Amino acid sequence: MNFRATDNPLGVRRVLQPAGALPQAAQQLDPALPAYRDEIVLDVQTLNIDAASFVQLESVAAAGGPDVAAQIHAIVAARGKMQNPVTGSGGMLLGRVAQKGPDYAGPLAAAQVGDGVATLVSLTLTPLQLHEIVRIDPHAHQVHVRATAILPSSAPAALVPDDLPPPLVLAVLDVCGAPAQVARMVHNLPQNGHLLCIGAGKAGTLALAAARETRPDLRLWAIDRYDKPLQEVHAAGLCDGYAALDASDALAVRAAVLRWTDGKLCDAVVQMASLPNTEMAAILACRSRGVCLYFSMATSFAQVALGAEGVGADVDLLIGNGYLQDHAQMALDLVRRQAATRMLLARRLGL
Repeated sequence: MNFRATDNPLGVRRVLQPAGALPQAAQQLDPALPAYRDEIVLDVQTLNIDAASFVQLESVAAAGGPDVAAQIHAIVAARGKMQNPVTGSGGMLLGRVAQKGPDYAGPLAAAQVGDGVATLVSLTLTPLQLHEIVRIDPHAHQVHVRATAILPSSAPAALVPDDLPPPLVLAVLDVCGAPAQVARMVHNLPQNGHLLCIGAGKAGTLALAAARETRPDLRLWAIDRYDKPLQEVHAAGLCDGYAALDASDALAVRAAVLRWTDGKLCDAVVQMASLPNTEMAAILACRSRGVCLYFSMATSFAQVALGAEGVGADVDLLIGNGYLQDHAQMALDLVRRQAATRMLLARRLGL
């Protein structure tokens, strides 16, 4: 096999424009083969589009614009990666090792050609050639494709385990930073405290599962626009109560939390909603010196900071980090241990 000479482990040689940008911030990447000596090449089977991006693509199609498949084709053709230009977000992918450069020294160093791989790094910085969209599963935000992706040695990735269905593995790993960060965060909450999760999709479900397992003394509450996912997480024992509310109505969210907490508000709020203008709901639901964790790509952090200042809210504002050490293993093990959570997610994915 021919490989290009290695010159940088961060993938910056793949940046076409602007000069000097890192791959995530780049407007265009070069996804062409041959690979560099320190890269690994994947035959891609499935793109897991992040929720904020998929909802935005659907809204364009619903308004009479191109369908979701056509929009994805256009984005990848223009940018050399799957990065929604409106939300700025991407997702992650499932594929198989096609080639491995002789100098590749990343997390897949032990992988063999043909091994199943899930990337733990965003599609917003993954060079991608999209050959064909085979099928879209809207309920799962998954796009089945024929494509080629390239990872530098610095990019987090994991081998796909053989004891869980691949679509479930992909869905869990797409948001695996959320349960890991929530599990870390709840250690510092007061005994018998209150935690609110805004959004009951896969990230919210796993966040609640992590909080329930790590701190069973906490009272857990959930809010979502739709009643069905709330009923599901409640039936799985992942929350103590819920309300179907539009989180863009921050005062309605605050009123529900005041009822649940006897006027005390929550010690922590986890914001997982995939729609914009929900920033203030988290802040107004949180007590003074509490903590708000924003894990949605639809979040405007200017609105978060200025909004908290505007209402005089003295709360700790955390940005959700999609990468924490051992976060993939932690999330998969959480699903393995919690049968009800696994069944809930599998049912949503149509498995």
